[in-house]
Amino acid sequence: MINNNLLHVTLNRQGLLTRRNLLQLTGGGFAGMMGAGILRTLGLNAAEMKKQGRSCIMVFLRGAPSQMETWDPKPGTENGGPTQGIQTKIAGVQFAEFWPKLAALTNHISVIRTIAGKEAAHERGEFHLRTGHRMGPTKFPHFGSVVAQRLGDPESDIPNFVSIGNTISSGFLGVKLAPFVIGTPGDLPANVKSTVDARRFDRRLAALGQQDNEFASLGASYIAQEHQDLYHRAAKMMTSSRLKAFSLAGESDATLQSYGNSAFGKSCLVARRLVETGVPFVEIQRGGWDMHQDLWKNMPRTAGEVDGAVSTLVTDLQERGLLEKTLVLVLGEFGRTPKINQRTPTVGRDHWARNFNMLMAGGGIKGGVCVGKTSADGQEIEDRAVAVDDLFATMCECLHIDGSDEMITPEGRPIRIVDEGLAIRELLS
Repeated sequence: MINNNLLHVTLNRQGLLTRRNLLQLTGGGFAGMMGAGILRTLGLNAAEMKKQGRSCIMVFLRGAPSQMETWDPKPGTENGGPTQGIQTKIAGVQFAEFWPKLAALTNHISVIRTIAGKEAAHERGEFHLRTGHRMGPTKFPHFGSVVAQRLGDPESDIPNFVSIGNTISSGFLGVKLAPFVIGTPGDLPANVKSTVDARRFDRRLAALGQQDNEFASLGASYIAQEHQDLYHRAAKMMTSSRLKAFSLAGESDATLQSYGNSAFGKSCLVARRLVETGVPFVEIQRGGWDMHQDLWKNMPRTAGEVDGAVSTLVTDLQERGLLEKTLVLVLGEFGRTPKINQRTPTVGRDHWARNFNMLMAGGGIKGGVCVGKTSADGQEIEDRAVAVDDLFATMCECLHIDGSDEMITPEGRPIRIVDEGLAIRELLS
């Protein structure tokens, strides 16, 4: 017999068993007493339990980095230009000369060289590589919102999806799963700093609640409830002890220097702090990759920031025992043309989605693997094309999310998390 009183205390206000409450009861012997049957009855299974503590850091290189100046160089060829290659720890695989630290870390990192994209315009490409779906009338959610829904604690006192820099929205998943955007890495978010005392703050919340009640009486109850949910979440966050994860206070000078004294370096360090405190999805960004001209002038500094900070991030996660459960992605929205353009005063490369590359590490990804091969001139995929759906299927598997699960739009339309992709087996441990 199930003790109904005991079961009742495990249910949240929506009548659902939360993972947090289940774990609390597990410590008291509840799970052992109930056995697997009650877990199935409550919609939980072994995969649900495995998701505990998993997270993802997406490093998005906005502007579309050139694959031939990143991780698929073609030294000594006409299309390769002046870029030289450096050896990685993967036999026969070189990175471009601008990436010495990541090249030395390829025992923990793998590269995909043959992503076959379908969008060569920035907005559309960013949407595709952040959602796994092509832009259209349906407002698909950022993958971070999907992760927040599937892995996040709905009662968390800090957001389950944090973006350092503006990003796309949660789409049809709604405001509860929207990214919490911060502009300055290393500082407490300005929108959760209170300048009033607790009593005055409570009066303001009450006034807002009264305003929303009036709004709801006019037929906008759904919007009013969303407002109330936001106020509640903001109030919890303002008093959370975990807010300190957004700050770099307490980090040693050596740590700060290892990540680099740049906004991007600080973003990487904040990302580590956030996943360490339980945030399941963090997006960080580094723009400046739209190099139609001045490519070789700009690459050393732009790549240098990312090479130093991301290599430190991966190493830091590994040393703290976090890399096994933290998936790290380094990617842009597409690639650049293999052929060098003739723009003046200095040349560069234009938009190219036919084949481009990215890095993956942690979260069950094998290190030291190179997926795919492009032709000597960089224009064709010679082996192992990887569709964007395949990439997202792999991401889901790493995070123990079933990519075939359906999300329901407000209109009642079921949409799979991943349309039809297959996970990249050679990457998975």
